Amino acid sequence: MSTLPPLVEPAGELTRDEVARYSRHLIIPDIGVDGQKRLKNAKVLVIGAGGLGSPTLLYLAAAGVGTIGIVEFDEVDESNLQRQVIHGQSDVGRPKADSARDSILEINPLVTVHTHKFRLDNDNAIGLFEQYDLIVDGTDNFATRYLVNDAAVLAGKPYVWGSIYRFEGQASVFWEDAPGGLGLNYRDLYPEAPPPGMVPSCAEGGVLGILCASIGSIMGTEAIKLITGIGETLLGRLMVYDALDMRYRTINLRKDPQAPKITELIDYDAFCGVVSDEGVSAATDSTLTAVELKERLDAGERIALIDVREPVEWEIVKIDGATLIPKGDIESGEGLAKLPHDRPAVLYCKTGIRSAEALAAVKKAGFSDATHLQGGITAWAKQVDSTLPVY
Repeated sequence: MSTLPPLVEPAGELTRDEVARYSRHLIIPDIGVDGQKRLKNAKVLVIGAGGLGSPTLLYLAAAGVGTIGIVEFDEVDESNLQRQVIHGQSDVGRPKADSARDSILEINPLVTVHTHKFRLDNDNAIGLFEQYDLIVDGTDNFATRYLVNDAAVLAGKPYVWGSIYRFEGQASVFWEDAPGGLGLNYRDLYPEAPPPGMVPSCAEGGVLGILCASIGSIMGTEAIKLITGIGETLLGRLMVYDALDMRYRTINLRKDPQAPKITELIDYDAFCGVVSDEGVSAATDSTLTAVELKERLDAGERIALIDVREPVEWEIVKIDGATLIPKGDIESGEGLAKLPHDRPAVLYCKTGIRSAEALAAVKKAGFSDATHLQGGITAWAKQVDSTLPVY
């Protein structure tokens, strides 16, 4: 492993205000005036202003990265505030990109912030990446991660990646065209996405809020090292953090010689299979909207409401009259015996993905009249019973 050359050329002179602001950087020999000028001249694009994007954006701004881009199309929700520290209570309902921009400028008015308030996709990713020196990926879904990877390869850009789940986090640096033959991309670590439902999202499985600070600060540190050319980056290494055991470990990565060359962007939703083919097939013509389910219940229809979430989610909120049979129990066969045979079952989860997967197993077991709730209990709370909390 060798130190990479600085990613960015130094800017011109630092102003008097900049010298005062960044003085604690300037007196570090490895950074100094030259390194601070490189930070000033750098253009960094951060994908997502959520859990990982929040600390990364704040510290890159504080460090003096001259131009910061934010790709974010979502709005601030109250459930974000447990970990997305760039937003506050008064920002609920605002576009996250605007909220993040305001927080950044409050910390450092000397930086330039560009907001890109759209969903990253095949049509805009490569062109957008070409406008920046470095990409930082803090997204929480596999389809976007593979899109970011492939677009970064095609645009010839390095990028810093991180992910979090419950009490664990990971981080690395990928750069297909890195000098010295060190080139790696995300597909060398994960050639294929995990099967649908195998790895829950943070929205389904949760995340310890403060974990975002640990992984986000590592991502920001790697960005600064790449820009200034100091230290050894995580290129070629995967850093894994376990917050419960307070243990960091690194795993050496190698280029996969069998990996196909990335030459174009693909259909990433299909590649990652958000819902399996079996789940899609089972849900076809067997899906109820929240309003349709309420109408059937109000009409006195005998229906078995089956909640396929985890017990901890059941404790947060449930639909009256439902029975808890977790998806894992259904798919293992253990929970099938609890399904009634005298009335049709309607399965629901949080958003409708897990219930579609469970529905496939239920139908395979012979319950041909089973259906599932589109949008899950979240849709039920928004469309039918607004007194229920949304998590």
